[in-house]
Amino acid sequence: MISEKNLHLNTSQNFNGTTQSAPSLKISKTISFFLWFLFMSNLAYLLYFYPYLPQWHLGTLFKINGFTVLIWTTVSFFGALISSYAKTYLIGFQYYNRFMMLCLGFILSVMLFIMANHVAILLISWLAMGLFMARLIGIDSKWGEAREASKFALRYFLTGSLFLSIGVLLLAFESENFTVSGITLSVAALPNTILLIAALCIIIAALVQSAIYPFHRWLLSAMTSPTPASALMHAGFVNGSGILLALFSTVLFASNTLNILLIIGGLTAIIAQFTKLLQVNVKQKLACSTIAQMGFMIMQCGLGFFNAAVVHLILHGFYKAYLFLSSGEEVARSQPQKPLQIKIKPAQAVLVLFFGILGAFLFAFLTGKGTALNSGIFLTGIVAITVGQITYNIVKQQSLSVLQKLLLPPVLFLMGIGVYAFLYNAITVIMGDMLMIDVAVPLSAIQILFGAVFLIGFFIMKLGFYRKLPWLYMYLLKRSQPNKKSILMYKSTSL
Repeated sequence: MISEKNLHLNTSQNFNGTTQSAPSLKISKTISFFLWFLFMSNLAYLLYFYPYLPQWHLGTLFKINGFTVLIWTTVSFFGALISSYAKTYLIGFQYYNRFMMLCLGFILSVMLFIMANHVAILLISWLAMGLFMARLIGIDSKWGEAREASKFALRYFLTGSLFLSIGVLLLAFESENFTVSGITLSVAALPNTILLIAALCIIIAALVQSAIYPFHRWLLSAMTSPTPASALMHAGFVNGSGILLALFSTVLFASNTLNILLIIGGLTAIIAQFTKLLQVNVKQKLACSTIAQMGFMIMQCGLGFFNAAVVHLILHGFYKAYLFLSSGEEVARSQPQKPLQIKIKPAQAVLVLFFGILGAFLFAFLTGKGTALNSGIFLTGIVAITVGQITYNIVKQQSLSVLQKLLLPPVLFLMGIGVYAFLYNAITVIMGDMLMIDVAVPLSAIQILFGAVFLIGFFIMKLGFYRKLPWLYMYLLKRSQPNKKSILMYKSTSL
């Protein structure tokens, strides 16, 4: 295998030793320039018209509103960033030009999906996203494992597209309206059985796309893709389910299926965090982390906060793109270590609890969530857990003084919660013309029971109790393995 250092030194040759043509490099540079131009144009439009972004309609085919431009801005930024990174990282790669073309195709298919108003365009663009991503996963067609991973992922994507088609077409034919906006306005008049079946199909399509359990193995098997493609996959593709659920939020409310999202998303978040601790491969750790974050995003949709899910997918995109693009540095600098024994002193526990509660109050003050007995309490609780975890990571550092351990948590969570609350409020305004995207639902026995299960599972994971349960360890290890054909099938013939 060619090292990353040699890959950068041989900037004019591909893996077969042949020189890349000038037209090929010119096409790739043009694509990168186009994506940056697209991002800057979208950002300028978003900032100029904020907070009153106009709506544009092209007949019944397309609709452009604030949410459309927001997602365009986000996805074009990730595409531009990754294409610029690839100009250095993949120079010399035999399929570099193909990679750039597929990236452009994927970005345009996402943009088409978010602006689609006619259901036919919506379904075609959703399918196109999966086809482009499958091609990126198996871009090295001479690598057997890559071909198998591509075919394995494509089966999942086609399954998700099938369920989405069934759900959306059921709604369209029953309402006699073939536009997303028309379906959204007519859900109250549709039969409950049709709504339930359609909602379940849409949920399954979202779960497949975001690699939510039990549909997670395609993402674990997709590590054959180049690192820039992985960054695009984890920063853009898997986040598509949050967009889909936001578009059909009225259907999910009308069908009373939010608790399904809450439970499946929460369980996925806990299980994936468990499995992340068992991985020894950097990219597999990142894959499990993405599955966990997608679980949190689905969970937020289940609470009725689709706007919070959109904020989450945008912030996760930035975070995960950075981690994947810097994963090579992590490999170079890390070495195997024994797992740390988690021990917390009473004074540290008090500090963690204090700052966690303080962070929750600050978030509630800035966003208004968690101030009433409804699902907003769960959203604020997640913030409290996050702040407590950050505080614990600080107080356990022996290199920090007592004063630093007292000052760093409030400074960090003030900045973090302040930025998050600003984005939350801004994106809520941008999505203001969409129905049912920020509706707290009343507390139910199911939510309270699941909240208790979620907290117990979280602390079992964080305190390392799972290490004392060999059956649980082995079960999670088995469930977090990629498809064997994507790692072992051609090993003997590729060395």
